[in-house]
Amino acid sequence: MSTRRSILLLILLIGVAVFLWKGPLIRHLFSRPRRKGERISQAESPREKKSLVGLAGKGSVEEKIRSAVSLIGGFEPFALKSKTVLVKPNVVSYKPPPSTTNAEVVRAMVKILYEEGAKKVYVGDMSAALYLTTLSNMEKAGIRKAAEEAGAEVIAFENHGWVEVEVPSVSVRKVIVTEWLSKVDFIVNLPVIKTHRSASYSICLKNFIGCTHIRQRPYLIDSSRWEEVVAELNLAYTPHLNVVDGTVSMIEGGPWEGTAEKTGLLIASTERVAADVVGLGVIKTFGKWEKVTEKDVWDQRQIKWAIELGIGKGKGEIELLTGEGEGNFNQLIKKIKEQIGL
Repeated sequence: MSTRRSILLLILLIGVAVFLWKGPLIRHLFSRPRRKGERISQAESPREKKSLVGLAGKGSVEEKIRSAVSLIGGFEPFALKSKTVLVKPNVVSYKPPPSTTNAEVVRAMVKILYEEGAKKVYVGDMSAALYLTTLSNMEKAGIRKAAEEAGAEVIAFENHGWVEVEVPSVSVRKVIVTEWLSKVDFIVNLPVIKTHRSASYSICLKNFIGCTHIRQRPYLIDSSRWEEVVAELNLAYTPHLNVVDGTVSMIEGGPWEGTAEKTGLLIASTERVAADVVGLGVIKTFGKWEKVTEKDVWDQRQIKWAIELGIGKGKGEIELLTGEGEGNFNQLIKKIKEQIGL
């Protein structure tokens, strides 16, 4: 009898240990959407007959962001005064850039949004399942401190509600997304440039996966169509602005660890596919990651399917505008243009 009790006690202790270790993941797996929602979208700006992409590399991080955004029309058309804003960085884990978005890019983005009149700025994400909790990762990566010092409130999506959104896609008809997408007036997508072992690369399109429920991660929907599923899930929302962190880029490996290269640039666009294409150009210039280098950027499965779904525009409909830079910036820009055909 004592042996049986010991076994039961051991099982109980193991269960408690697992719950304490991965309790947030277990609770999240069993959470359900509270309500149905609408697709979060924006009307296309008439000034954008082509999808504009701004790329800047001179000055401080804040100066680079402002320069890149100014190339596509500046902040004024967004009319940010008195709006609530969600900034969505890449916080896949606690590891430093380029695994995660540079904390100083987060700080600068929040600061600029307040300077442009935003009423309240939130910084939110949900980390990969094996790396939860998100708040702990934000803390270790320095993102929480940077965001809060700039005046933002940090949000871990797994601690909040979920909304079910119907989309006209192939693999999934309903996407479960964080309620925060519909609780704010304006969304800034703030990814980093990096390679990815399953999705080939991770920039704007892939960054949205952190807004989806853990049960709808691409590997659980259809692992053979990882990249296409990434594009399909993006049908659930459209960010108002994409600012891509290219201060340090991952050019091989990923998503948690990989070869890093100081690229010293920021990319801005209102269109995810356009920004991803330019980010892919950055990765291709270094020639190290076969999943990206072995094919044309327009043949990337995320890109091709996103264009077919109407999420972005195709080749010939994107215009790259470049500002000033430092060091080998001009040489890098020349290589990027050669790689993406713009």
